[in-house]
Amino acid sequence: MIVFIGRLSVALGVIVSLITVSTGLGSKKAIKERMADFSGHISVKSKQSNNSYNSSVLTTEGLQLRKITELEDVASTQKYVAVSGILRNEHNFAGIIFKGVGKDFNRERFAKFIVKGTAPKVTEEGYNNGICISTKIANDLHLGVKDSIVAIFSKENQSPLYRKFEVVGIYKTDIKMIDDLFVIGGINHARKIQGMAKDEVGGLDVFLKDINNIDGDAPLIDRLVGYKNYTVKATDQYPQIMDFIAIFDMNIALIITIMLVVVVINIIMVLLILIIERTNSIGMLKTLGATNGQIRTIFINYTLLIMIPGLILGNVIGLGFLLLQKYFGLITLNPENYYLSVVPVEISVLHIIMISVGILFVSGAALVLPSYLISKISPVKAITYN
Repeated sequence: MIVFIGRLSVALGVIVSLITVSTGLGSKKAIKERMADFSGHISVKSKQSNNSYNSSVLTTEGLQLRKITELEDVASTQKYVAVSGILRNEHNFAGIIFKGVGKDFNRERFAKFIVKGTAPKVTEEGYNNGICISTKIANDLHLGVKDSIVAIFSKENQSPLYRKFEVVGIYKTDIKMIDDLFVIGGINHARKIQGMAKDEVGGLDVFLKDINNIDGDAPLIDRLVGYKNYTVKATDQYPQIMDFIAIFDMNIALIITIMLVVVVINIIMVLLILIIERTNSIGMLKTLGATNGQIRTIFINYTLLIMIPGLILGNVIGLGFLLLQKYFGLITLNPENYYLSVVPVEISVLHIIMISVGILFVSGAALVLPSYLISKISPVKAITYN
């Protein structure tokens, strides 16, 4: 029974550790990628914009766009112009940020967010009246695909500007700060509202091949944008989300530590009971000339071997559950609280190996001290022990 309990605790420790690491890392990566796939991993803006939602003209002086696109980690770029406004109909109104995109708009990357309709097709020839709104805005204004909506834009000391758009798509990122505000449409509308020339842009979204390289690539791109422009990482645009993501690291460390403590305590119990049950055998081995160190090694190795079935079972069950979640999305979340609608999973062979080897190593180290109980056993008393 004690061997069964020991193996069960090891299996549970592996299962919980695998789920904690895989879902924790998966959630961090998924949230970061959602932010980056919507607004670019790195955005280039004019310093005149002063962090305003309304774009100022991106200065071409010192901007080396070709060198940016030739960087090894850069996948693509897209230009945009952003302007704040209001959508209004007979049902309600909503404050928005109209993000005008051009013909280089990455529709394939944006397609993962579409829940109804399609992403707008922008040719930059004339004015494209198709827009893509979020599910939040669509619900507030009772809008669906192919519905029309009036947008109102105002500039200082000017009369309001009215534009009529047709909803061609509805998207959902599950990130409240994005879904509450952004509307995607044609760049020429935004240029007209902002008084920009046909070839002027308000910013540049830079997409990387791997979001994990964002901290290293940001300084390289920053040196190529000119002194009148600046760069901002997707991970810096929404600091409250990054603070939320940081909690995952603490939770992962805490849960794995608790699991290790539980596993170690149970394995030490297994060793102590084995020593008590094999007291006669210990006495016999000492009588035959075995040293305390040799006997301790035998018991430690035997206890670690008892753990192997638990490790195998834990990995099989843990990976099975993670694969089910990865491909079927069995467990869902409230996106308003977690920025995700389904628990994401990131399976890494390295982490799987590290968890199993780590549990074995920590358990082996923890068994050294209690194994010294063997040296206290007298051969004469051990042989007669019942």
